[in-house]
Amino acid sequence: MPYRRLPNTDQARLRALRTAILQSENKNFGDQIIAFKTILAAKTYLNIFEKLLAQYQLTLESQVSANKRYQQIVHNARLYISHFIQVLNLSVIRGDIKKEHKLFYQLDPNLHTVPDLSSEAAVIQWGKCVIDGENERIRNGGLPIYNPAIAKVKVHYEVFKEYKSTQKVYQTTTNRNWEELVSLRQKGDEIILDIWNQVEAKFKHEKPYSKLTKCQAIGLVYYYRKGEKELTKEDDI
Repeated sequence: MPYRRLPNTDQARLRALRTAILQSENKNFGDQIIAFKTILAAKTYLNIFEKLLAQYQLTLESQVSANKRYQQIVHNARLYISHFIQVLNLSVIRGDIKKEHKLFYQLDPNLHTVPDLSSEAAVIQWGKCVIDGENERIRNGGLPIYNPAIAKVKVHYEVFKEYKSTQKVYQTTTNRNWEELVSLRQKGDEIILDIWNQVEAKFKHEKPYSKLTKCQAIGLVYYYRKGEKELTKEDDI
């Protein structure tokens, strides 16, 4: 006899529950295989689980969609900050800006490279340094840098920070829904196990092939072991 295995995906769980409920509804009161309270529990659970699963899928899709926009915003902020620092360095090299004024931006006066902006934390750090530094240099009598102007850099920087906060909300919501699904799956597996135990108990005196087919009709899933011969009608003769 092949062995049964509980569902390991959400769709398989839903299929197992729907099949059991449908088969139960097609039986007369005296022919019920699964206890009424078990079917009632399955219906209640199914309704809750379907709604939560749909909610999770919706929040996940929203997060993925928002993340695509977010990645472009991160890219823009990184690009403008990097470009501004490059223009600043060129201005220092040409002598338009004193090299010691780079200290306003927390930059090494003797280096003309762009800091590593590969992480979002670095974008936040250097975006603030660039904006604060440019404002401080201007207050000390320096002429503003153009192309890009610090106002343009600040716009992309502030948009990046705003979207970063929004993205965290999406992630938090999605993670919370996922955790609720994980905890709910255990309850569903318990209900399915109860249903399958009742079904197998009902047909325990049937011959192997008959038992297999009748159990499968109510949603039980069986797997043959490697090398195991598949049951046929002839096995019941």
